[in-house]
Amino acid sequence: MQQYTVCKGDTLERIAASRGLSRVHIINANPWAGEQPYLIPGQIIFLPSSPRRRYVVQPGDSPEKVAAAFQVRESSLLEMNPGLSRSYFPEGRVLVLPHAERNRIIQLEGEYGYHHLSHDIMRLTEFHPLITSGTIGESVLGKPIPYLKIGEGARSIHVNASIHANEWITTPCILRFVEEYVNALEGGRRWNGYDPRHWFAQCTLWVVPMVNPDGVELVQEGVQPNNPYYGQLTAWNGGRIDYRHWKANINGVDLGDQFPAHWEEEVQRRGKKGPGPRDYAGTAPLSEPEAAALADFTLQTSPDAAVSLHSQGQEIYWNYRNYEPKESRDWSRRLAQASGYRAVKLEGSDAGYKDWFIQEFRRPGFTVEIGLGKNPLPLEDFDHVSLETGLIVAELLSI
Repeated sequence: MQQYTVCKGDTLERIAASRGLSRVHIINANPWAGEQPYLIPGQIIFLPSSPRRRYVVQPGDSPEKVAAAFQVRESSLLEMNPGLSRSYFPEGRVLVLPHAERNRIIQLEGEYGYHHLSHDIMRLTEFHPLITSGTIGESVLGKPIPYLKIGEGARSIHVNASIHANEWITTPCILRFVEEYVNALEGGRRWNGYDPRHWFAQCTLWVVPMVNPDGVELVQEGVQPNNPYYGQLTAWNGGRIDYRHWKANINGVDLGDQFPAHWEEEVQRRGKKGPGPRDYAGTAPLSEPEAAALADFTLQTSPDAAVSLHSQGQEIYWNYRNYEPKESRDWSRRLAQASGYRAVKLEGSDAGYKDWFIQEFRRPGFTVEIGLGKNPLPLEDFDHVSLETGLIVAELLSI
């Protein structure tokens, strides 16, 4: 076995994914690792050898068929199995399979964090000039909060994600859609029945994929005693060292309760007097830099419709205190039909982004709760949850 020294940002899932292993492989070699909520930089873990996938050649198989089935290159398959060729591929032969080829930029290699986001935005804009990027402001800890833009149409659509820290899976979900949109557009293909050329010509899509980067990092990596925020975060978290339930930003303020839409009533309803993992609305609306930056960016771009992605529940909330325009109900039903979610009229909630957007602009705004389960949603849900997310945004672009 190989020894490995844990670095800052390492998690079991990230280490496993980078070495072709699973989380279980590492825990089996390091039983104590499954009992810690986070790995600690400087810890030494043992890594087993990466297991190779194998396959027994079946009747009628060919190198081309096997390569397609396992999403690998035919040349790589033959290189890994010397002596085999298109003309000699005997039934019953045990093949060693190469790792699946990467044909996407947006992949999950463990938890999707801020450094993945920064790297992937650089690659998306490098390989796809139709996507442009910038920043809307900075987080409490000074992380630039990026946005993406695609399209040249007069109709403007806004989508944001990861307002709540432990709902970070919303970030790669919307990025996966952006990548598939631009790939289909450049290739002259339809996307799940939709025509991306229509989207590009008619709409401008603005995406803020990670509103709360400090909180996301806290959920995924925890906090160590050498961090200047360690004492107050530990106190706000009730002495617990596990932050996977944390929704707030690094100041313990819930960004989902930060917007000037009957904020005072939400404060009274929540009853939270100070910072914590969730539901503390802060000292005033937009007191936190992340919420203020998102509001300013929305005012600057003045979208015709907006979506705030959350998890979980498979529900779409479309109303706010009767401020919403008459088309909001019908639009929500279209989004629900496209995704298989439920359109829900929500009462008794204030100060959210969707609430403020509807109140401020009197235009259709939606909170979409993607997926089902417990936050953070499991990594294995990503492919189907990202498709559901994409279908919702695709339908909104097509209205």
